[in-house]
Amino acid sequence: MTTETASKADYLIELEAKHGAHNYHPLPVVLERGRGVYVWDVEGKRYYDFLSAYSAVNQGHCHPLITDVLRKQAEKLTLTSRAFYNNVLGEYEKYITEYFGYDKVLPMNTGVEAVETAIKLARKWAYEVKGIKENKAKIIVPENNFHGRTILAISASTDPSSYSGFGPFVPNFVKIPYNDLSALAKALEDKEVAAFLVEPIQGEAGVVVPDEGYLAKAKYLCESAGVLFIADEVQTGLARTGKLLACDWEEVRPDILILGKALSGGTLPVSAVLADNPVMLTIKPGEHGSTYGGNPLACKVAMAALQVIKDDNLVYNAFYLGKYFRQELNKIKHPLIEQIRGKGLLNAIVLHPGDKDLGWNLCLRLMENGLLAKPTHDHIVRLAPPLCITKEQMDECVEIITTTLQEFKD
Repeated sequence: MTTETASKADYLIELEAKHGAHNYHPLPVVLERGRGVYVWDVEGKRYYDFLSAYSAVNQGHCHPLITDVLRKQAEKLTLTSRAFYNNVLGEYEKYITEYFGYDKVLPMNTGVEAVETAIKLARKWAYEVKGIKENKAKIIVPENNFHGRTILAISASTDPSSYSGFGPFVPNFVKIPYNDLSALAKALEDKEVAAFLVEPIQGEAGVVVPDEGYLAKAKYLCESAGVLFIADEVQTGLARTGKLLACDWEEVRPDILILGKALSGGTLPVSAVLADNPVMLTIKPGEHGSTYGGNPLACKVAMAALQVIKDDNLVYNAFYLGKYFRQELNKIKHPLIEQIRGKGLLNAIVLHPGDKDLGWNLCLRLMENGLLAKPTHDHIVRLAPPLCITKEQMDECVEIITTTLQEFKD
C-alpha cells in the first residue's frame, strides 16, 4: 500500500474501533466497491469475495438489474408503513407466494426477525389449531444452531459465545443433537411440542451437512406427530446449495419457510415468512408487524432479486460449480486439511483442530493472495462465493487456495 492509502485504511479501521460497538472482528481490509464476484479495497486491490456477505450476495455485488430497480423505486416511493396500502406490496406478495408455492407471505426485514415471526406463528397455531394449553408450546431445535442474536434466537442456542452473559432466556426450547432422528422422534412424543425449527445445513456451525434422508424423515416424523416443520433457509436458500431451497434436495416442503439475506441481492434488509392459510391466518391485525416490513422499495428489490436467480440460472451454476469446486479442493494434499464438505456453493475447509487462530491465520494469507473468506469455530473456513462465478474464475480461486495452503504452515 502507499502511505496515503495505508493511512486511509488504518484511519477507517480506527474510526470504527473508536465510535462503533466492538461486536465484530473483521479481517483488516477496508472495502469500497464491488461488482459480481469481486470487491476492491480503498487502495484499489481486487479480491474474490468468498463470503458473499454470509450468502446475502448470491446474485453478485451490485447486480445491474437489482440496482436499477432499487434506484427507480427509491425515486418514487420508499416507505408508507402498513397503516396504508401501497401499489407494490400486493404485487410482491403474489409474486413470491407463486414463486415458492405458498398461500401467504408475511414480509419482514432481517433474517432474525423472520425467525421470530415464524416462532410466533408456530405458537399461535399451537394454541388456536392444535389445542396446546396457553404458554405451554415448545419448539424443538438442534444443537449448534444459529438463528441470529436476539434474545429469542440465543435462547435456542447451545453456543456459549452467543448466550453467555445475556440471560434470562426465552423458555420452552427443547434442544436435541443435529442429524439425530431418534432424538427427534423421542422429543416429538411430548404433546406440547408445536414445531421443529431446523437449518437444512448448519452454516455458522461450519457448513455441517446432515445425512441424506434426514430432512425428509424429520418432516415425516413431524407430520405424524402433528408438529410444524420450520425451515430456516435464510443462508441455505435462494440457489446457494444448488437447488432453489436446500430442502428441495429431499423434496421437503416446510410448513413454515424462512427467507432473508439474498432475497434483496445484498442491497437492503428483506426477509419473508411463507406458510399456508391454516398457519398464517392465525395471526390477526395488530398481533404482529413491522414499520418497514413490506415497504415498496424492499418489495420491488425482492422481486428483481428473485427474477435474477431464474434469469441468470444460478441454481444450475451453484450445483455444477459447487460439485467442481469440491472435486478440485479434494485434490489438494495438505496435512492441515481434515475434510472438505458442503453442497452447491456453500462449502468449507475443515482444518485439524489445534491453534485457536488457525482458521484466522489462513484467512489472512488468503486475503494477501486476493481471496476473502472468514473462519468459523476457529478451524473451519467457509467458502461461499457469489453464485454468478464462472468456471474460469473458479479455477483461479482454486489456484489461490492451493498456493496459499502450500505456503501456509501451522
